This record gives sequence, structure tokens and C-alpha cells, in this order.
Amino acid sequence: MKTPVIIVNFKTYSEATGKNALQMGKIIREVRDETDAEIIAVPQFSDIYQVASIGAPVFAQHIDAIVPGSHTGHVLPEAVREAGAIGALINHSERQLELPEIEAAINAARRAGLISVVCANDITKASAVAALKPDFVAVEPPELIGSGIPVSKANPEIVSGTVKAVWDVAPDVGVLCGAGISKGEDVRAALDLGTKGVLLASGVVKAADPKKALAQLVGGV
Repeated sequence: MKTPVIIVNFKTYSEATGKNALQMGKIIREVRDETDAEIIAVPQFSDIYQVASIGAPVFAQHIDAIVPGSHTGHVLPEAVREAGAIGALINHSERQLELPEIEAAINAARRAGLISVVCANDITKASAVAALKPDFVAVEPPELIGSGIPVSKANPEIVSGTVKAVWDVAPDVGVLCGAGISKGEDVRAALDLGTKGVLLASGVVKAADPKKALAQLVGGV
């Protein structure tokens, strides 16, 4: 995965579920092809295979730190990899884990050959998870998620502070930011603060014209 990167989380929005997930994946593939930008789709588990099958790079929304065996209802990292995912979100604010669970999930992702993006809600948590050596740490203040107010403008200090804190602990770990990102200028501001990209959801998935919204975001790259 190259950087800068735009990661589009489908969450469980009806606009990106089932056949709509496939359509959103096609939009991501088209904008990637037209702009050469790195854009990742993050559909629900049930839609990973169909979205990956059309050529859109895919992350899973979560993985569990389990091995093959008797774990009904859990998410096996190797299973999402077999379905076509190349990475996974870990500890999203809507699917939070304790620090030991985060470490185990990072190790499980590494075992399965998945890129790990660990979410953190503040600088302290970002620094703590950076010490566990994921591939990326994404800082997302929960109060700004879905607000339309970009963290890169509302609270630039948490972004630049996270970049410094993470690199002080683990210089090889990339930093992303999320929450309220919806315009190209938001992406540009995030990159100017030292991040390697952004994580967003409703700014694209719930846009009146998702392709236009995504293309405008890419303009910030």
C-alpha cells in the first residue's frame, strides 16, 4: 500500500451494504484508475469478497486475535485475507479493544499478512499503540466523527502532536487521521501536518454523489 492513502470505511451504512457495497467498490476502483491515488475500501465482512473481486483494495473492519479452530462468531484474520482483504482496522472507536487485545490483534494481522491500522482517540493512546508496532496509527477524536468538522482544522494540535508522539516511539509507524474529513482541503491539511493519509466514512458513503466527493478528496492529495 502506497501513501498518501485515503481509507473509506463503509461502516454498516445501507448506502454501502450488499449491492450498494459493490457499487461503492466500483466507484473506488474507478477513481483509483483515473487518478492513480491510493484508495482503500473497508466494507462489512459479508461484502469483502465481492468488493475485492472487482479490483478494489479492501480492508476488514475488525479482526479477532484467534487461530483456526473452535471460535464461532469471531473474525479469523486468515479468513478475511482469503476473502481478498489486504489489511484490517483495529480498535475503531465503534469497536474498541483493551491494549492487550490490540497487541494480540496486531500480531494476528502480521501472522496473516494483513496491514494493520490501529485507531486511537487521543495522543496518549496513539503513543501507547505505536509501541506495539502496527503499520499505521489513525487518530480519530470520537466527538468529531461524522460531524463534518475536520479534525485537521478543528484540532490540528492533536494531529501534529500524534505524529510527533508516534514517531518518537516508532519512527517507522505511519500516522493517519480521521473524523470529519469531507473535502480535498481537509486531506491537504492533514498531509501538511505530517500524516500519511486519512480515514473517513460518511463524507463519501453518504454523499449525494460519492464519486464526485471522492474525486474532490483525491484533489487534496
